[in-house]
Amino acid sequence: MSKIIKGPSTRELMEQMVRESEHLSINDRRDFLRKGVAAAAGMAATTIAGSSIAGEINKANLPPNEPAWGKQLGHGVVEHPYGSPSQFENHVVRRTVPWLTADSIASISMTPLQDLKGIITPNGLVFERYHGGVPQVKPDEHRLIIHGLVERPIIFTMEDLMRFPSVSEIKFIECPANGGMEWKGAQMEALQFTHGMLSCCEWTGVPLRVLLEEAGVKPEGKWILAEGADGAHMSRSIPIEKALDDTLVVYAQNGEMLRPEQGYPLRLLNPGWEGNTSVKWLRRLEVGDKPWYHREETSKYTDLMPDGRARKFTFVQETNSVITSPCPENPLVKPGFLEIEGIAWSGRGKIKQVDVSFDGGVNWVPAKLKGLVLDKALTRFSLVTKWEGQPWLLQSRAIDETGYVQPTLGQLRKVRGGNSIYHKNSIHTWKVAPTGEVTNVQIT
Repeated sequence: MSKIIKGPSTRELMEQMVRESEHLSINDRRDFLRKGVAAAAGMAATTIAGSSIAGEINKANLPPNEPAWGKQLGHGVVEHPYGSPSQFENHVVRRTVPWLTADSIASISMTPLQDLKGIITPNGLVFERYHGGVPQVKPDEHRLIIHGLVERPIIFTMEDLMRFPSVSEIKFIECPANGGMEWKGAQMEALQFTHGMLSCCEWTGVPLRVLLEEAGVKPEGKWILAEGADGAHMSRSIPIEKALDDTLVVYAQNGEMLRPEQGYPLRLLNPGWEGNTSVKWLRRLEVGDKPWYHREETSKYTDLMPDGRARKFTFVQETNSVITSPCPENPLVKPGFLEIEGIAWSGRGKIKQVDVSFDGGVNWVPAKLKGLVLDKALTRFSLVTKWEGQPWLLQSRAIDETGYVQPTLGQLRKVRGGNSIYHKNSIHTWKVAPTGEVTNVQIT
């Protein structure tokens, strides 16, 4: 029988490596973390029973033999009432970068994009971002207030909101700081850390325009302030045009009620826009004649330009893409045919085309769009090819239905400089070595 070899988790190993690297220079730390990612992945794999590590496979379970699990009864239906993933998938978890934020109260965890299939992110793997921790909101006592420049100020209970006809839509949600640690140079040796502030779910709720119709927005009402019930009272100003277009007031996610870390019992969803505008634990919507310029839209979520000025209200998440296999967590194991896979997305609409380059952008090959191609949702792409140990500078480039082409890093820096941490949607490069190892590099 194969056995479980207990040891530190991948997360524990990664956090230990980060702590040990804090005294190093930037270049030394990048080299340390690059080597450590591969080592951590290898060590974590030994915790999985029946892994493919030499000596761990029990050949008695291989054909033509009958495997051991087919000769005994499994656990019953009440063993795990809610359900949980297989123990052999316990490495697929959200992870943090300890030195990225000061503490877990105002921190972020990242989605393991390298391990996901399809376009839907499971609820337990959707990235987290808090400004004041996760409040434990009692749904029976929660209220949504709509007031300000309206004819009929209203207070809704959760029961009131769920009496309205609902809609369900698949949309991505992304932090504008996704990839922001890479603005000045490649440093994160994992896809989960370069692009993991991104998820895609089916969201269920009520169109905001329906609720605004109930309240009756006055002609001078041009903006809406959305405020959360968390300790930080997270708030953002939203133009009335967006609110009346596709904004949703959401109470369910992927078929179940929102989880606390995703805004239970109520949140806003602004499809295609900065994730921070989709205010969680939504408690108040105030209609006004101008934006409010609150803390999170002045001290944060503005883009510093080369001339010292800052862009404001850069709501839309621009067209982006990344190759998910191969990547640092999914290196090439052996020569032969393989399917290069990745995801693309655009806050402007649908993805129209994705190209793949093996030589750092000199030549491009069209990839195939797989499965559903939806408005403001993740889109899968793939390209079947053959690898015989040749080095690659692997890139993907997405084009959306408006004609917007994902820029190179050089193009983006030429316009935006290098002082921002937001809206880095440039073409990403993985360096594939003859050994199959994949590392994060930058080409300008």
